[in-house]
Amino acid sequence: MTIEELEHIASSVHQANEKFDWEVNVCMDLACASQGAGQLREALVKAAEASGKNILIRKTGCMGPCSSGPLVRVDPDEILYHRVKDANADAIVASLGDKPASALQCDLNEHFDKQVRVVLENAGHIDPEKIDDYISRDGYKALLTALTEMTPNGVIHRITESGLRGRGGGGYPTGLKWGTVAKASGDLKYVVCNGDEGDPGAFMDRSVMEGDPHRVIEGMAIAGYAVGASKGFIYVRAEYPVAVARLTTALREARRRGLLGSGICDTTFSFDIEIRLGAGAFVCGEETALLSSIEGRRGTPRPRPPYPAVSGLWSKPTLINNVETYANIAPIVRNGGKWFFNMGSDRSKGTKVFALTGRITHTGLIEVPLGIKLWEIIDVIGGGVPGGHKLKAIQTGGPSGGCIPADMLGLGVSYDALMAAGSIMGSGGMIVMDDTSCMVNVARFFVEFCMTESCGKCIPCRAGTAQMYTLLTRICEGAGTIADLDLLVDLCATVKETSLCGLGQTAPNPVLSTLRYFKNEYLEHIEHKRCPAGVCNMAAATALKEAPVEVLA
Repeated sequence: MTIEELEHIASSVHQANEKFDWEVNVCMDLACASQGAGQLREALVKAAEASGKNILIRKTGCMGPCSSGPLVRVDPDEILYHRVKDANADAIVASLGDKPASALQCDLNEHFDKQVRVVLENAGHIDPEKIDDYISRDGYKALLTALTEMTPNGVIHRITESGLRGRGGGGYPTGLKWGTVAKASGDLKYVVCNGDEGDPGAFMDRSVMEGDPHRVIEGMAIAGYAVGASKGFIYVRAEYPVAVARLTTALREARRRGLLGSGICDTTFSFDIEIRLGAGAFVCGEETALLSSIEGRRGTPRPRPPYPAVSGLWSKPTLINNVETYANIAPIVRNGGKWFFNMGSDRSKGTKVFALTGRITHTGLIEVPLGIKLWEIIDVIGGGVPGGHKLKAIQTGGPSGGCIPADMLGLGVSYDALMAAGSIMGSGGMIVMDDTSCMVNVARFFVEFCMTESCGKCIPCRAGTAQMYTLLTRICEGAGTIADLDLLVDLCATVKETSLCGLGQTAPNPVLSTLRYFKNEYLEHIEHKRCPAGVCNMAAATALKEAPVEVLA
């Protein structure tokens, strides 16, 4: 495969598509599929055949506004229809070449205008199971450019120049990590993609793997060339069967086209990728636990150093990045490091994909430039809080993150700003809470999650999260005391400072952030036996408090 051959394939796809007057793209992401997108697509195919019009019906990955699904995008008219049922297929086909079906038209201009799509640039435009669709949008061009026009050090320099930081949560500079693995000595090196997305409310990586699998594969192959690796692994949780199926298809097609395997593109570089399934343990999102799982052992973290970049998978130098990080690589190689560097804020470059969920009008997948203000995400892109309720907090970073109060909507979304506010970027979950949420109960929910998902290897995490949960439960039930609150604060510090891995070290974040911004709710539970949001069952405690005291003679 050469760049000329890629361009020939792309040209053939464009010529084939030009035979159609319209492209009707149907979102087949899980949110839309669960609402009947499959039947809708079949109905559209039948309606197109019956109409005699030249129409291409294509299935695509996630288009973004998941709460408005099923979604249909008509090109070249650039019309988006929402909440489409199979009964609407005839109306959509009849509208082609005429006035749009106004009753179905989705007017979310502000929702998209604030977004900048890099990782999701192909969303809604390609069939994820067809490699030619990916190639037609400059797919694998970056890989061939890197192999034929750049040295491995040149690739690393471009990634470093871009300012890209790891999108898995830690925010470690990607170019620096790649440089460390490249310099490590070893006869064999590995590239690993962390697709073990376990945060409640998070579906960014799943949507990328399902909607644009070749983009992840291309990024991994470029990384393999840059660091001198010949083998890659994609670690995906088994709860993502659609992602696994589409990655499997994509790997098979890439091998068939000579884009994976021996002597890629007639060069000396050889690289191949295997899929490894995880059993759903949240702790396997931690890199050393993930490596243990790939090796066939129990997924528990191990002390560092040595770091995986020096001694990782089977004690060989190993590069680990998450799905979104690899999905950024091809456009950076194609467009240059400065192009990416010019997006974002001072120390947080590029864009970030977020899963916007919770008490928000438009839930779904968004991609925004880093540095964007929280109010722009919540009020403009998300459409604000529905039902006449007031915004109370935004939780970022999953169970390891924190809760940011509504009066901080002017905060710019960046790694440093979120950390200073008591939260983290995490992998990109963003949960919106309104005035019906009890922040003490929210903290208890996330601590319970961490307690349940703890591997139990270290005592601070195993016992500490359990004791934190017990104290929070006492407070939620109205049995807590000020002494319990003081003990909770001390316990959070101990767990944070002494746990072995990131799960335990960040487990106290929801408690600490809610105590920082919503301490009054804790005091209401303790001193007045009242839940301001009316969520916690305080009846038993109130009854006990109001019961008459019987004096014994």
